[in-house]
Amino acid sequence: MGHFVLSGVSLVMIAGLMAGCCMLPLKFVRSWKWENVWLVFSILSLAVFPWSLALTFVGRLFDTYRAVSAHQLALPMLFGAGWGIAQILFGISVKRLGLGIAYAIIVGLGAVLGTVVPFFVQQRGLAKEHTLELIASGVLIMTIGIALTTWGGQINERASARVRNPAHRAYPVAIFLAVLCGLMAPMLNYSFAFGQDIAKAAVAFGNEPVHAAYAVWPVGLAGGLVPNLFCSVWLLVKNHTWSLFRSTPPDFFQSSLMAILWMGTFAIYGMSATFLGPLGTSVGWGLLQIFMIMTAILAGVFTGEWRYASRSAKLLLSSGIACLTIATVLLALSNL
Repeated sequence: MGHFVLSGVSLVMIAGLMAGCCMLPLKFVRSWKWENVWLVFSILSLAVFPWSLALTFVGRLFDTYRAVSAHQLALPMLFGAGWGIAQILFGISVKRLGLGIAYAIIVGLGAVLGTVVPFFVQQRGLAKEHTLELIASGVLIMTIGIALTTWGGQINERASARVRNPAHRAYPVAIFLAVLCGLMAPMLNYSFAFGQDIAKAAVAFGNEPVHAAYAVWPVGLAGGLVPNLFCSVWLLVKNHTWSLFRSTPPDFFQSSLMAILWMGTFAIYGMSATFLGPLGTSVGWGLLQIFMIMTAILAGVFTGEWRYASRSAKLLLSSGIACLTIATVLLALSNL
């Protein structure tokens, strides 16, 4: 049991590292605008790669889909569509509120709800009392860690003059959109968690459980593809940026690398959830968010974003990372 948990945590750590770095190639885009990058990224990460992985690793894939009900297919797809809308709201929220406040609301809600909802809806009956205590403690400390790192980041942003007008950030509609985004952001995990009937059907057709998870992603991510495509195409038409596709490399490479890192994140996360056992889609999501946040923060530190941060900002950052580390241990122990 301990060996499987260690393997699951190790895989989640790799997935978190990939997730924390998946938007890094955006810094190296030369001529394309955001909508050009996002269209290619969306098609590859939400359609091409999920189907390629499923067709490669899941035997009798279409028999698997025919074996489940329309409701079992529709539920993960609808959750995926909700997550796709959250992706768009995230961009709007960051623009209106600034990164600090938007990150606190969206990532905080997404991390907590993505961990707690699958646990109480699907897995509560499987957990012992000490398991519940460990998960509750881990989620609480994770929330504190996110709040501390976000607070430190906000101080650092103010010092670097990279935030919006504070009066503008407090705009009530923007706060509402950020909260709505935070409520919808973990729907990608709901899509995977509530799509496990598809994975079970794949196992029934002779697939290994670790590979059966790949059958869920083409269904769930198809729902997320629609709003992302709509947003990208709308911006391409509005901004007259279709012509930028004429200069394909190296921007196509950067967009493709983003898609590889992003889909790789969730392909590995799906495998880790299998190793983590019955609580994999709740505990695993919490661990993924922790490793993703820590990777993004450390990448910022190494690239000089915190070079001129004040002592208070660095103290908050260090305290937040310490809390996230403790939360990692508690969530991992809950599976033993």
